[in-house]
Amino acid sequence: MSATQSPDLRHSLMGHSLALAIGMAATVGTALGFQHLGGYIPCALCLLQREPYYWAIPVALGALATAVFRLPANVTRGLLGIVVIMMLVGAGMGIYHSGVEWGFWAGPATCSTTANGLTTNAGNLLSDLNSVHGPSCTEAALRVLGLSFAGWNVIASIALAAIGIRAIVKKA
Repeated sequence: MSATQSPDLRHSLMGHSLALAIGMAATVGTALGFQHLGGYIPCALCLLQREPYYWAIPVALGALATAVFRLPANVTRGLLGIVVIMMLVGAGMGIYHSGVEWGFWAGPATCSTTANGLTTNAGNLLSDLNSVHGPSCTEAALRVLGLSFAGWNVIASIALAAIGIRAIVKKA
């Protein structure tokens, strides 16, 4: 296998890298939309599940850049491999959170605290520290087609990981 990218392989890697970046941005953007526009305050585990996306989007854009600038295909594939790992970690986190919601296992003790549940009124801030808590990780804020946000994150993460794997194994 040549160290440089053939035009077909380069275009494929560019397309997959761009699809991953857009897909991850859309997924985390949807979560942020539900939070800021829909008023669904995320629990601690919900916030944690966003981390792989925040880290993987720039890596996918880096993979896109390596394909655009004709770096060796293995460099692009390596970056896409990192994205795949991050999406599989995200899927695992979603499975864990879904299990907490369904009562299969206990969630972390910090599950019911989030800064987003605090008041914006400075006069009430100190009294609200003891009385206002974020949502519990054990209760799904919304279920769509039987799945919570955590469940949909599992599906999105696995689909995105599959896109990355497809790009990695694609032949020249």
